[in-house]
Amino acid sequence: MDPRDVDASRFAEEALAKGQPTGWFEPLYAAASGGEAVVPWDWEEPHALLPEWGREVDGSGRSALVVGCGYGRDAEFLASLGFRTTAFDISDTAVREARARHADSSVEYVTADLLNPPAEWVGGFDLVLESITVQSMPLSLRAEATRRVAEVVAPGGRLLVISGVRAEGAEVDGPPWPLTRSEVEAFAGGDLKADRIEELPLPANPEVRSWRALFTRAAPGD
Repeated sequence: MDPRDVDASRFAEEALAKGQPTGWFEPLYAAASGGEAVVPWDWEEPHALLPEWGREVDGSGRSALVVGCGYGRDAEFLASLGFRTTAFDISDTAVREARARHADSSVEYVTADLLNPPAEWVGGFDLVLESITVQSMPLSLRAEATRRVAEVVAPGGRLLVISGVRAEGAEVDGPPWPLTRSEVEAFAGGDLKADRIEELPLPANPEVRSWRALFTRAAPGD
């Protein structure tokens, strides 16, 4: 196990034992806020596969939603591309910390639950970014989390999914519980179609591979 995952695994194990599969996020962030734990996805830069995708993207006049934003690194990147960005996390502590770290940001940071999102978000965003959040949830929640992510993509909008890679049928003792290709493909459905699903090496560590997948929802009349 990566040493950075030790604290997350401990809090996840405790929450799962209590029948609270998403109940470990707030305790982890709260402990990290007090210097008593490490949040494994707390990096200074956006996910390594995000900047390359965004190099030629202009978000001006369009809305974006960041799923499970944590401390806001990916949300701030999308805002820098011009997107009117909303970013949410289930952890109040994470949201407060994101606001504090980016005090002058245009991003709207809010507390919300992916499994029970605000009704007005459904079909509401031109771009939805799901970066390593679904993989942080137990497999028992995978289908529901995937459906919830997909349903907030607006007509004509896009969904970008970034995740670790797990072989089909492989068992892992998470978190994280990385996605198989079939689980990435499951974000598509109805008028939300997969444009591209890539398995790519991380630039700083080519031996580690991740999924980067782009989906598009048909616009009215298409």
